Amino acid sequence: MTVTTAAGAPHIEDVVDRLDLAETSRTPVGDDGTWPALTLDEAYTAQAALVARRTARGEHEAGLKLGFTSAAKMRQMGVSDLIVGRLTDAMRVAEGDALDRTALIHPRVEPEVAFRVGRDVDLADPDADLVSSVDAAAPTLEVIDSRYEGFRFDLPRVVADNTSAARYVTGAWVPLDPRALGNLAVTLRVDGRDTAFGSTSAILGHPMRTLTRLQALGARLGLRLRAGSVVLAGAATAAVPLPVGHVEVAIPTLGRAGIHVEGARDE
Repeated sequence: MTVTTAAGAPHIEDVVDRLDLAETSRTPVGDDGTWPALTLDEAYTAQAALVARRTARGEHEAGLKLGFTSAAKMRQMGVSDLIVGRLTDAMRVAEGDALDRTALIHPRVEPEVAFRVGRDVDLADPDADLVSSVDAAAPTLEVIDSRYEGFRFDLPRVVADNTSAARYVTGAWVPLDPRALGNLAVTLRVDGRDTAFGSTSAILGHPMRTLTRLQALGARLGLRLRAGSVVLAGAATAAVPLPVGHVEVAIPTLGRAGIHVEGARDE
């Protein structure tokens, strides 16, 4: 992926410093009235610089994630525009593994559909076709964790914060059949109990539509995807606080994906 820098823009560097410290110290950024105002373009520049710090520490880019692709999520967060963030290998949790939520600030979880990219794609190339480059889909849990106190932000702030990206787990990859993804029930379960319900149709009406939107946004931002990259299509339900226990998403024809969440329970 193309990474721009924040060089020569002290207010963007300030944003990156604060967000990086918030994540590494697990201390949210409060609203003290000194937060720099950002345009959306500046927010994406800050995002790229923030992820560049992670890769400089040894992480590797693993794909992209889309945000606000469902009406429920837009209402929950008070925004109206689709956004994109970047995934790294350090965010990946293997299916069935444990996740210590005390390593995060105030995590939430949402059930999603993920796509796997089968070949390198330069989204800035007008001849690129992301849809035809995708070869598989999988049920997914995304754990989001805003670095802002109280999960309160506007659109530029959440973009700068890499769209609240924190962790994700995918189930087994299933060969892509777009016709089979259009209106599937999505269930979020905790310790075997159904706790949230949605549909793949909540994701822009059909999860495949997110790829077309991503291609247009990625072209503007100069993003690239390597073969094997993951694209998270966005939430099928509103996000809920990440509970302790076995958390699982189930989607007919795609299967299941789950993690064991450890750490202190909420009071």
